[in-house]
Amino acid sequence: MQLPDSSASVRTRDVIANIERIALETPGVKNVNSVAGNSFLLSAYGSNFGSMFIILKDFADRRTPELSGDSILATLRKRYAAEVPGATVNVFPPPAVSGLGRAGGFKLMVEDRGDNGLARLQAATDKLIATGNKTPGLTGLFTVFNANSPQLFVDVDRQKCLSEGVNLADLFGSLQGYLGSRYVNDFNLFGRTWQVIVQADTKYRNEVEDVRRLKVRNSHGQMVPIGTLADVRLISGPLVLTRYNMYPAAAINGNVATGFSTGQAIASLEELAGRDLPGSIASEWTEITFIERMAENTGMQVFGASVVFVFLVLAALYESWALPLAVILVVPMCVLSSIGGVAWAKLDINIFTQIGFVVLIGLACKNAILIVEFAKAKHYAGADLYESALDACRLRLRPIIMTSFAFILGVIPLVAAHGAGAEMRRALGVAVLSGMLGVTFFGIFLTPVFFVLVEKIAEHRWFRGSRTARVGRFLLDLVRLRFLVAGASGIASYFKKPRSAAARKPEPKHESESRELVAVASHDSAQDPHSDTHTSP
Repeated sequence: MQLPDSSASVRTRDVIANIERIALETPGVKNVNSVAGNSFLLSAYGSNFGSMFIILKDFADRRTPELSGDSILATLRKRYAAEVPGATVNVFPPPAVSGLGRAGGFKLMVEDRGDNGLARLQAATDKLIATGNKTPGLTGLFTVFNANSPQLFVDVDRQKCLSEGVNLADLFGSLQGYLGSRYVNDFNLFGRTWQVIVQADTKYRNEVEDVRRLKVRNSHGQMVPIGTLADVRLISGPLVLTRYNMYPAAAINGNVATGFSTGQAIASLEELAGRDLPGSIASEWTEITFIERMAENTGMQVFGASVVFVFLVLAALYESWALPLAVILVVPMCVLSSIGGVAWAKLDINIFTQIGFVVLIGLACKNAILIVEFAKAKHYAGADLYESALDACRLRLRPIIMTSFAFILGVIPLVAAHGAGAEMRRALGVAVLSGMLGVTFFGIFLTPVFFVLVEKIAEHRWFRGSRTARVGRFLLDLVRLRFLVAGASGIASYFKKPRSAAARKPEPKHESESRELVAVASHDSAQDPHSDTHTSP
C-alpha cells in the first residue's frame, strides 16, 4: 500500500486499519499481519508505505472455486479499488519460487542509460505504467520511484559550528536522536535486557520550524539552537534511488490478468517498452521474470530432443531405422490430444503441462511397441505384411487396453486434486490423461498403418541398394556404439561388399524363438488354405 508522498504515519495507519477490515470480511481469509512505514515488496521505508500479509484458511475449509486463492485475490483487488480512495493498493500472490523476488507477478527495471536525469526517467516510467494498465493481460502496474518527493534538507554551516564551539558529530547526533531515534545503552530489569532508544516527542518534531528550535550542547556546556548553525529548508528529490547494472533505474511491479499467461504479459510489456520508451531509456527484466525470459521456448526443444532420443534408443534396440519410425509416428497424435484436453479444461500450457508432453512420448511408444514388435517378428518369419499387422492388432489389443486404462485410472486423483499444490497436479494430470486417451484411441488404428507403410518404403529397391544399405548400417552401428568394441576391423568391414537382402534380415537370437516363429507361421498357413505364406526351416 502506498499513499501520496509525505503522508503522515498516522494517516497510513488509518488506511492500514481500513485495509485490514476489508480483508478480514472477505470469505476464506483467516487473519492478517500488517505494518505501517515499510514496503516489504519494494524494500523501501517511508511514512506513506504499508505492507500486509494475508493468511488464508486451511484448504479443507476452501473447497469451492469461489474460495480459491485466485478468487480471493480478485475479490480483494476489486474491493480495495472501490473502498480505499487516496491510496494505491496492490495485492500479489507469493513468489512462484521461494527466494526469487518478494511476491508473484513480474518486475521490470526502466534504466536511464543516457544520463537524461531523474525527471525524464520519472516521465518515461509513468507513461509506461499508464499505458500498461490499459493493456489487456496486464494489471496492477505501479512504481515507488518518484523524482520529486518532498524532503527536508539541513545545510550545516561548518564555520558557525567552529565559532560557536559545536562539534559536528554532536550536531548530527542531536538531529538523529531528536528526529530519527538513537540507541543509547542497555539495562537489565525483571531478568531481561532492555534497550534505551531516545527520540523527541511527536509535538516537538511536526513542523520545519521545530527542527530549527532543537538545541545542541557546545564545548562550553551551553545549549545552541540548531537554527543558528544550519539552514533548514524543503527540497524535492527521489525517495528511493535504485541502480540496476550501474544505471539509475525505476522498478515497475505488476501482475498478469486472469485468463492470460505470463508469456503473453511479458510480450505485451516488451512491446510497450520498445514503442513508448525513448532511445536512451531502456528496460530490463529482473528476478524470476528474467529467468523465465531466458528459459522461454525451451519446452519444444526439450520435447524434440526427447523424441530424437527415444527414436535412437529404439533404433539401437531393433537394429533398424524403419521400425522405430513406425513407433514414433504416433507421438504427434498424443500431443494433439493432450493439447485438446488442456484447452477443454480451460488450463494454460505451463511447465507442468510440458513435462506431461515429455512423459507421453514414452507412453505412446509403449503402446506402439506392443503392436510393431509382434508384427515385425511374424513378418520376418515369412508371413504376409498385411496379415502380420492384423494378427498383431488382434493379439495385442487386450494388453494395450489394460495397460492404458490402468494408467488413466491412476492419474484421475491428479485431475481431481485439492489442497496445496493442486494447480500443479491438475495441470500435469489433465495433460497426461487426455494425451493417454488419444494414444489409446489413435494408436490402435494408426500404428498398424504406420507399420505397413514404413515397411513397404523400407523394402523399396532404392533403400535396398548397396550404398544406401552400407550408410544405414554404418549409422546404426554408430548409434549402438559398436565401434568401441569392433575397433578398426569393424570400420573396415563397411568397405567390403554388402550382404544380400535376405542376409540382412535379423535372425532370431535363440533357437527356441526360431522354432516358435516357425510354428506360428505354420499354424496360420494351416488355418488359411488360400495363404501363400511359406516357411523355411
